[in-house]
Amino acid sequence: MKVKVIPVLEDNYMYLVIEERTREAVAVDVAVPKRLLEIVGREGVSLTTVLTTHHHWDHARGNAELVRLLPGLVVLGADERICALTRRLAHGEELRFGAIHVRCLLTPGHTLGHMSYFLWEEECPDPPAVFSGDALSMAGCGSRLEGTAQQMYQSLVETLGTLPPETKVFCGHEHTLGNLEFAQKVEPYNDHVKAKLSWAKRDEDDVPTVPATLGEELLYNPFLRVGEEPVREFTGKVAPADVLDVLCRERASFERAAEPLQPQPRALLALQWGLLSTPRQK
Repeated sequence: MKVKVIPVLEDNYMYLVIEERTREAVAVDVAVPKRLLEIVGREGVSLTTVLTTHHHWDHARGNAELVRLLPGLVVLGADERICALTRRLAHGEELRFGAIHVRCLLTPGHTLGHMSYFLWEEECPDPPAVFSGDALSMAGCGSRLEGTAQQMYQSLVETLGTLPPETKVFCGHEHTLGNLEFAQKVEPYNDHVKAKLSWAKRDEDDVPTVPATLGEELLYNPFLRVGEEPVREFTGKVAPADVLDVLCRERASFERAAEPLQPQPRALLALQWGLLSTPRQK
């Protein structure tokens, strides 16, 4: 399994997942279809399926044009609001693309119909991957726009947070630096936050910060650490859903207070992150 990370728009990511034996490919969150097709052509693969995490335009707006350009393409997701949806998926449903297994994980919070996708190959030494859209991002999560704090807690901590720690997390946006700055406000004495923040500030503005492992995220992502005492102290709450609710509000206020950031230069070419070639974190 090979994953191509494709930066598009101001800070979005599309992904192309390639089954290397059959050369079948699956796309995740198509925002710019012609850019995706450039990569498909360069890789010499057959694109058969689109997995859409949620209905927002910057994750799904390319579906209609892609279906027009590739008749017979299958578009899957959990929300009827997804553009050009072929079939609606259910939580826990499993799909298969050659040797690649996909488990569909309903992760409401950002939207009620948000689906994350957990991918792995049997009898393969490479780590699994989860495509988390706006449910879980590097050192943060998407804004809670629909549903309750309890639902979001279950999505983040009980669903995504219990995946194998070696799982590579591929999220929908490049928001890592701002998320880590907020994480430092929440846990100013967390050495893992300090180290990751230093790494994120490196002089490589056009290089994605994805993926990270779930095990890493559990060390510095406050939205996965709602049971930790420093995070509880910051929010003044104890119940995990209440802690998460305060974190979401504080993150929104922190973002509004921050100086407007200039868009970072985007890579002109898709950057390849092959799971086979990515060294494991110990």
